[in-house]
Amino acid sequence: MEIVFTGCLYGIMGILLILSFIKSKAKTSLALKKAWKMFLSVLPQFLAVLIFVGLMLAVVQRETIQAVIGSESGGKGVCLSALLGSAAAIPALIAFPIASELLKSGAGLIQINVFIFTLTTVSLVTMPLEIKYLGRKITLLRNLLALIFSFIAAFIIGGIFQ
Repeated sequence: MEIVFTGCLYGIMGILLILSFIKSKAKTSLALKKAWKMFLSVLPQFLAVLIFVGLMLAVVQRETIQAVIGSESGGKGVCLSALLGSAAAIPALIAFPIASELLKSGAGLIQINVFIFTLTTVSLVTMPLEIKYLGRKITLLRNLLALIFSFIAAFIIGGIFQ
């Protein structure tokens, strides 16, 4: 089923690409060149993180992942996932394959969702820079609201899909 869905997405993408070429070959070519350059700029970091995660998953037992951030880890696992997501300084594009592998290795859906949500909305790493430009009050309020939203959204998604 997943292969069929993926194939359909690729088919739709191919049709839209052809339509774009028909409309403007120059703009489509330029967009593809820019996309290729962006891909190449992200590739080293992407490969490094995937290798790191692959090695980590090879060393860490499935039972350990389940105990620490599995569905049975409860509030501790959710909070740990939120902390890891808030402190991680990796692009969301790289986090999705990591999340997929962690799910396959026994991580819980709510834990992975809160990890992704906090990774993309809460930022402990860039907080000093954000405080410099937005001020302490706005930065803390934004991060607190993003953290609260991350928990709410993760639990909603977990409730729907579990």
